[in-house]
Amino acid sequence: MLSKIWVAFLVLACVGGVLFGRMDAVSQAAAQGAGQAVQLLIEIVGLMMFWSGMMELVSASGLGSRIARAMRPILSRIFGEAGRDAESMELVSANVTANLLGLSNAATPLGLRAADRLYQTAGRKGNPDRVLMLIILNTTSIQLIPSTIAAVRAGLGAEMPFDIMPAIWGASIGSVIMALMAARFLRRFFPERG
Repeated sequence: MLSKIWVAFLVLACVGGVLFGRMDAVSQAAAQGAGQAVQLLIEIVGLMMFWSGMMELVSASGLGSRIARAMRPILSRIFGEAGRDAESMELVSANVTANLLGLSNAATPLGLRAADRLYQTAGRKGNPDRVLMLIILNTTSIQLIPSTIAAVRAGLGAEMPFDIMPAIWGASIGSVIMALMAARFLRRFFPERG
């Protein structure tokens, strides 16, 4: 869907450029935008690699299992039966931890591994509620430290890239609470099949 939207934007820009005799401005904006995108990518890729590596170290050092134990009372309430599987909860807690630190790129591979394990514990059939709950937690995610957003803001020249933290806290906590409440409410109308 996004690719169709971007193609539509490009077509509109080119049509507008031709209609208004401004194709030179469209060409210049395209070249300038591409250069800025590459520069921004170079500026934030190091930070992304650092935090992704840190999450792997957390997992390999055993700290991930300690974090999982600390989060188990909350995650067990959210994931029900699946909360009893230690491996699932360690992967889920690593995903939640990466999201807490605002590391969406590091959270994605952890989330995929957690979803696979949760799906495996559900017998690999249907649309297990536990996988859907992980997707909800992963997409709404509470962020204590918005690292990725701060890195982008710093790359674009923000003097105080972390000054958005209170707004991020409020929005992310609110989105998680509302999404979990909606999932619990809708579960009554669409029971798990499988």
